[in-house]
Amino acid sequence: MEPISLDTLIAELLEKAEGTNAARAARTLHGGSGHALRQTVIALLAGADLSDHEGPGEATVQVLRGQVRLTMPGEEGSAVDCAAGDLLVVPDAVHGFEAVTDAVVLLTVAMVEQPSSRAAEQSSNRVAR
Repeated sequence: MEPISLDTLIAELLEKAEGTNAARAARTLHGGSGHALRQTVIALLAGADLSDHEGPGEATVQVLRGQVRLTMPGEEGSAVDCAAGDLLVVPDAVHGFEAVTDAVVLLTVAMVEQPSSRAAEQSSNRVAR
């Protein structure tokens, strides 16, 4: 077990983001296939975004540097600005992120099967028998 210097990683990812057309860079620190938890550090240059998407499970975003805006399309007044030091529970709905300033976030996702999809799978298994 080795500690990870977030300060060093933040600097590396912001530099990497500057060299991409998408103006963003990311590195998964923990998790992936076979893990129940995934943690990814994402750097976005000011104005860069993660377009509207649905997450794979319960998630939080901790802003490590800068300022980001979470948006939920179709919901009036649903933009939330977060700054370094803020922690946000990401809603289980279609959402997007935009970097208001150069920003770095730690995205933590619980990679567990959602109860509604589990119930649907069990129901379809009963019908198939």
